[in-house]
Amino acid sequence: MDSSSLKSFLISFRASANSFLSQYEPLALLLAPLLAFFVACTLHSFLTLLHQRGIKANLVGFFMTLIKLVPGVKNYIDAEKQKVVDKLQSGGKSKRAAWRTELPRAGLGVGVIEKMKDEKRNDVAWQGKCSGTVYIGGNESEGHFSVINEACSMFAHTNPLHLDVFQSVVRFEAEVVAMTAALLGSQEKGSGGQICGNMTSGGTESILLAVKSSRDYMKTKKGITKPEMIIPESAHSAYDKAAQYFNIKLWRVPVNKEFQADVKAIRRRINRNTIFIVGSAPGFPHGIIDPIEDLGELATSFGICLHVDLCLGGFVLPFARKLGYPIPPFDFTVKGVTSISVDVHKYGLAPKGTSVVLYKNHDIRKHQFVAGKYKFFYSKNKISLVITEWSGGLYVSPTIAGSRPGGLIAGAWAAMMSLGEEGYLENTKKIMEVSKRLQKGIEEIPELFIIGRPDMTIVAFGSNVVDIFEVNDTMSSKGWHLNALQRPNSIHMCLTLQHVPIVEEFLRDLTESVKTVKENPGPISGGLAPVYGAAGKMPDRGMIQELLVNYMDGTC
Repeated sequence: MDSSSLKSFLISFRASANSFLSQYEPLALLLAPLLAFFVACTLHSFLTLLHQRGIKANLVGFFMTLIKLVPGVKNYIDAEKQKVVDKLQSGGKSKRAAWRTELPRAGLGVGVIEKMKDEKRNDVAWQGKCSGTVYIGGNESEGHFSVINEACSMFAHTNPLHLDVFQSVVRFEAEVVAMTAALLGSQEKGSGGQICGNMTSGGTESILLAVKSSRDYMKTKKGITKPEMIIPESAHSAYDKAAQYFNIKLWRVPVNKEFQADVKAIRRRINRNTIFIVGSAPGFPHGIIDPIEDLGELATSFGICLHVDLCLGGFVLPFARKLGYPIPPFDFTVKGVTSISVDVHKYGLAPKGTSVVLYKNHDIRKHQFVAGKYKFFYSKNKISLVITEWSGGLYVSPTIAGSRPGGLIAGAWAAMMSLGEEGYLENTKKIMEVSKRLQKGIEEIPELFIIGRPDMTIVAFGSNVVDIFEVNDTMSSKGWHLNALQRPNSIHMCLTLQHVPIVEEFLRDLTESVKTVKENPGPISGGLAPVYGAAGKMPDRGMIQELLVNYMDGTC
């Protein structure tokens, strides 16, 4: 078509369009595009919500919203929720009624120690009876307990932010980080030789920092301003916190038939805004190691970050491998791993409140720090960088906590130095052997089955014959404190050195509890089985969230 023909066509089209539109009022022509835009935005929001939550969850949510509009229904639902909250608190309110709300008129002085001893006597008998919780073996007044307690008290007044004053604690932190990194591949050629990190207050803070650093790193590297991360449903709840704190869209995907991270499902969720995927070694619910190598290949191919949660496994898996256990690759020797979290206060046998976050290199770690704010100014074709400090002067903070207790850092260093490689090998041998004994014992109880194939020291089990939550309540009545799980409904025991001498007692009580529930099914007085069972079946997951928030809100 030559230029004259094109011009003729455009003139004809213009005349036809004007003729067609002339029958409409100008106001209608003005509002029509705005209305279309509004409809398009609404439809886009609906489809996005449908994509994020699924058809079932949206229908349930819509139905619950409608039903709450019926007079009296909302009040009834709120009353029923409060009943559940009261049951969860199990008499806690009556205990709190006697708690102090004001300072004493006269201080107790050194007499406060006796007061604390009196209060401590009210604690339950936790020695060997709790899943996880306390990882150090023996009596809390002697042995390794005494070592870390003395180390903590010696440095209780210190603050590692003051680098020039408390040089000893600064060194302790650096050495804890370096020694932990060495366990996780920093000395191997495949690691790149730049592994670095910091100590934190626990696994949650380590995960939060890894997410925050990865978000900012990916913004710098790829310009991502609407970040998303993808995690398996077995990943720790700390990622939900991170998503809320750092404004990141979170996708939880189902695990595969082996209860591992489903690499194919994660791949399907990756898009141009994805910054971060996660693997656990092992996962908290079932003690199963995710396919870290496959996740590393996925992260590498898409140029995104991969975090490995080694909070539980960091001080077990390296030693279990040396002992000959078939441990798959999980650390910085795996290509694609960009950060790792590992708790020293678990199997590292350090005081509670000590963890480490590690990064592949300094380029990622630098995004962990919060320093003086800065702005760019343009003048005479030049860019000027101006630091805008607060009135307290220049500052830089390596962690979320900011001012950190040097006593805990010292305690972690003391734990690692006092045990050494031989000590950790000996401890790992004990807990791995007791883990295998527990698995064998559970398999000998016909009403129970083990969830997946545990790789480490966590054994989760369920039942198709009896209500597993009633079994949990019966075990609780015998003094055991286990973890209730969902998807599938089950309970687990996280084994520590505390359990080495009493695993046979646990198996006897478990066998008796299963028999009791089988012969006399139904909830026991004061038990939480009905609550856990209802939560597992409740289609409105938002209501479960409300229940948990209300429960926690009433604890202090």
